[in-house]
Amino acid sequence: MDNDNNIDFKDLWKRQSVSQPDMKDLLSRVSKFKKAGLRSLWITNVLLFLTTAFIVFIWIYYQPEFISTKMGIVLTILAMVIYVFAFNKLFAPYRNIDATQTNQEYLQKLILIKKKQQFMQTKMMTLYFLLLTTGICLYMYEYASRMSALGASLCYGITLLWMAFNWFYIRPKQIKKQQSKINTLIKKFEEVNNQLL
Repeated sequence: MDNDNNIDFKDLWKRQSVSQPDMKDLLSRVSKFKKAGLRSLWITNVLLFLTTAFIVFIWIYYQPEFISTKMGIVLTILAMVIYVFAFNKLFAPYRNIDATQTNQEYLQKLILIKKKQQFMQTKMMTLYFLLLTTGICLYMYEYASRMSALGASLCYGITLLWMAFNWFYIRPKQIKKQQSKINTLIKKFEEVNNQLL
């Protein structure tokens, strides 16, 4: 190929029998990364759809009286719908990774996925948690108002502690794990690219 940025790495690796296993391993990692990403997208879609259906069922079956409860349900569902809509924008970049691409194309796809993941991990996750927390707190008000002050405090306290645990402990660990996987792949492709220039 005449363009340095569009190198056919498979062809070059085939010519270098000593380094070939490393490229096979790298392509295997990309394949696993793609499958894990697509699986995560499907699981998230199914879980959030089932959760939304369950929340709608609760609304219809229990017929809440307070407007705050109805607003809480709407905000909770809105949080999930917005999150799923934004999260599904990762489908195309994951699907477009295939075995016929050059190293530069792999690198571009991985960088695109990394940018979209960062957007999801920062702005969208913040919006999701804010809407979800507000929605749950509004939803709980009707039922907490029927409890004693201690019962309501415990109910809100445990719920908010669980959400804080998710926000400050589980979310950062998941972000770190996702970033580590994609950064490792990007670094490997950059190393291969630098060796061949």
